[in-house]
Amino acid sequence: MTTRGVLYIHSAPSAVCPHVEWAVAGVVGTRVKFDWISQPACVGTQRTELSWQGEPGTAATMASALRGWRQLRYEVTEEPSPGCEGARYSYTPDLGLFHAVTGPHGDILIPEDRLKAAMVKASLGESPLEHELTRLLGKQWDDELESFRYAGEGAAVRWLHQVV
Repeated sequence: MTTRGVLYIHSAPSAVCPHVEWAVAGVVGTRVKFDWISQPACVGTQRTELSWQGEPGTAATMASALRGWRQLRYEVTEEPSPGCEGARYSYTPDLGLFHAVTGPHGDILIPEDRLKAAMVKASLGESPLEHELTRLLGKQWDDELESFRYAGEGAAVRWLHQVV
């Protein structure tokens, strides 16, 4: 069983680009050569996109392989597959890693226990419910990445199939 997804590297310093390729190659099991283009939203950085096909969980493995690289901004998506929900991972240097489960149309699905915890925090006065819900939806990550997403319109997209 396979699924598909997309890796968006929104910004990476030029010196880091070969290391990103190496990390992704380690996940997909084959050599990777991205078509890097200049990222106008952050002078001196590059951006790229990679459409991939692989085993369910590949997005999580990619996000883990790139996690903690303070110079990167990236997102990885994975479509749902039989028996598996989809996923979205977003990373920014300031916010760290965000993960959300996604449904067949790309909507974020928030587990019941996380909603209950948000409601408890709000009822105890620890945090407004609206703040907790926007956090669960990853609004901070979307806000920070939005200018990088638009700067990438018209970028070339490459397809990569995982070697199994």
